[in-house]
Amino acid sequence: MEKITDYFGSMVFDDRIMKATLSEKVYKSLKRTIDRGTPLDISVANAVASAMKDWAVSKGATHYTHWFQPMTGITAEKHDSFISPAPDGRVIMEFSGKELVKGEPDASSFPSGGLRATFEARGYTAWDPTSYAFIKDNTLYIPTAFCSYGGEALDKKVPLLRSMEALNRQALRILKLFGNDKVRCVKTSVGPEQEYFLVDRELWKQRKDLIMTGRTLFGARSPKGQEMEDHYFGSIKPRVAEYMADLDKELWKLGILAKTKHNEVAPAQHELAPIFSTTNIAADHNQLTMEVMQKVALRHGLVCLLHEKPFAGVNGSGKHNNWSISTDTGVNLLTPGETPYENAQFLLFLAAVIKAVDDYQDLLRLSVATAGNDHRLGANEAPPAVISIFLGDELTAVLEAIENDTPYDGTKKEKMTLGVDVLPQFSKDTTDRNRTSPFAFTGNKFEFRMLGSSNSISCANIHLNAAVAESLRQFADVLEKADDFKASLHTLIKETITKHKRIIFNGNGYDEKWIAEAESRGLSNLRTTADCMPKICDKKNVDMLTSHGIFTEAEICSRRDIMLDNYVKSVNIEAVTMIDMAKKEIIPAAAKYAADTASAISAKAAAAPGASNAYETRIVTELSALVDEMDAATSALEKAVDELKEIEVIVTASEFVRDTLIPAMDRLRAAADKAETLTAESYWPFPTYDKLLFGV
Repeated sequence: MEKITDYFGSMVFDDRIMKATLSEKVYKSLKRTIDRGTPLDISVANAVASAMKDWAVSKGATHYTHWFQPMTGITAEKHDSFISPAPDGRVIMEFSGKELVKGEPDASSFPSGGLRATFEARGYTAWDPTSYAFIKDNTLYIPTAFCSYGGEALDKKVPLLRSMEALNRQALRILKLFGNDKVRCVKTSVGPEQEYFLVDRELWKQRKDLIMTGRTLFGARSPKGQEMEDHYFGSIKPRVAEYMADLDKELWKLGILAKTKHNEVAPAQHELAPIFSTTNIAADHNQLTMEVMQKVALRHGLVCLLHEKPFAGVNGSGKHNNWSISTDTGVNLLTPGETPYENAQFLLFLAAVIKAVDDYQDLLRLSVATAGNDHRLGANEAPPAVISIFLGDELTAVLEAIENDTPYDGTKKEKMTLGVDVLPQFSKDTTDRNRTSPFAFTGNKFEFRMLGSSNSISCANIHLNAAVAESLRQFADVLEKADDFKASLHTLIKETITKHKRIIFNGNGYDEKWIAEAESRGLSNLRTTADCMPKICDKKNVDMLTSHGIFTEAEICSRRDIMLDNYVKSVNIEAVTMIDMAKKEIIPAAAKYAADTASAISAKAAAAPGASNAYETRIVTELSALVDEMDAATSALEKAVDELKEIEVIVTASEFVRDTLIPAMDRLRAAADKAETLTAESYWPFPTYDKLLFGV
């Protein structure tokens, strides 16, 4: 039997392969570039390219591609072969350092938010040496950044790398103040937990809404949903287990640290969680994970749904972004230690995160905003749209003691006694786990729970890194000038806690009382993409993001327009799909059943004069009314779609989608879903929820 250790990373040009194929001089030079960001010499690039090509060809690769992440939300690639003509008419396999370092895809059709005109086609991809190249489908994939001819970032990787560097600069300033001179680099790391649904492919093929939009636009609730809570962590069905095993193997070959798999809350819903990795690598791996998930599913006659809300009435899917900060010396800066009250360095970094989340609530909220995720946030399955931080009882008590200048009455970790002699005792964690909190401290990391399942994790981590970098910058500016470091440190932490404690909430985020309390605290509640996305262009956000070099002002406003355009187009596609399904499938099916039932009344009266036809009459009456209602709702939705076409200002268009288009879609769905409950199953034109959710 093949061992995991034998094939893990077998398709990755990783450190093991570099050591084995590069000269010691070239290897050390490349490692300096990877670890410290030193410039890459072209001679080193040539040597790496040659070794990379030889290794890839030995693995069966014939092509290479610069793999990048444009603002479409998915990845992009253009494939070139290694072949070059030889004088005798044959070909040789070549790959130069220049080809490794720079690519030139056509950039004209990628979203730019006005940064460039459509006729200006030139764009560049630049190798990201910190993220290993890998082989997939006989092609060498080279992770890259993507920018325009003028140098503007057209992707999510460039600002992510900028944000990581910004946090690194400011964190090093703080660590030096604590005497940590040996630390050369501070990096953020992420472990994104990925939720998804699996449905039978033959059923999926019969649903136009799933094919076109990734979610069901119509569908009455199944007789059984998630109310029994029997699917969560339940026994994994054989067909799903086979898929998960295949998925693990494919991910492990690519060096992706897939660790945990289990059933999630909703029927047909599952989760995969990886081990932490450096943030830009985690972002690459998560994009690759989503792609492989969908590809492997097809091999098993399944379809993997990554939409945030593929089914109404059951939980949607998120992606929990577990975020931490570590030094190159192996220290997690968010580890409290046994006595967090005495760990001043930890408390300062904790205070920086608290301040960052409070100051830039709007940036964190808009970083996870999409049309799909709007269905989750605020429902009793995901955090509310209000940003808050969960710290747990112990850390909250520590901060209160600092704020009030009172002694902290800390005790040793409490032991859990389970009341059964054969079961071991173990220490309780310092915090419970709050599933309703958008931003929860979970021991040595923060879990940002608001991301949608199809989101790139880059956006959230760009803004999180940037906001924390800004807090650290302000702290360093104060402490570097302090005459008495310890006294200034205590005052700074105390003042930060006092000013920003409104963001800390350890209770139930699903409770409506919390929403009212949050408003009284002055916290924002940006419920939809249309509400929050324009906030990125607010002066305080522009000033902060530009001062750290994360974005230029033009790049910021372009992202507002790109994301709002994506929101408008996504919902518009859903609306047009609903109109098509209603006119061609749903209304004809309901009308035919009503007509056939009406005919049955006549046949019944002829066969059995005087027999009751109350049931048939009720069905015909109710369905006929619903057919008329669906027809009117479809016409109203068509009118709204036509009105949307005439709106040229993207912010105005997004508000129209929020206020007019989505309510019109909801009215059509409500009538259609009720009609489904009255129509015989044999007449209904596509698979219903019970088949989709329990058909695997």
